[in-house]
Amino acid sequence: MKRIELAEEEVKYLGEFTKKGQKSARALTRAHVLLLVHKGKKETTIAEILNISRATVSNIKKRYREEGLQSALTEKTRPGQPQKYTKRHEAEIIAQACTKSPDGRKRWSLTLLTEEMRKRDGFETINRESIRLILKKAKQSRG
Repeated sequence: MKRIELAEEEVKYLGEFTKKGQKSARALTRAHVLLLVHKGKKETTIAEILNISRATVSNIKKRYREEGLQSALTEKTRPGQPQKYTKRHEAEIIAQACTKSPDGRKRWSLTLLTEEMRKRDGFETINRESIRLILKKAKQSRG
């Protein structure tokens, strides 16, 4: 593979990038990789210097070649798991938590709430943690 030659303004930008402002550790590592590649260092040497894998060095070089400097420095978005419950579902859980607790209970527990919600359509697979997160988010909501 041919060597990467950074343009003079890219080298200057990377120098500033690594010295000023708050950046993620990963972004700084990527910038250092590109600077070391520009200086002619081998992938294995760069990997040892920065304590990363050779594959990481190779991937950063590849992204720089294919997509440019900004793409090589930034993290690609990760899709994550799609939302299981809609706003309507969340509202239903919150509404249930606000109702009077069952006889013999002072308040709704997460386990009790989970059991109650599982009896309803659309909540057959809901678990305690999902309910906890929904209630936590609702508690923090200021709107």
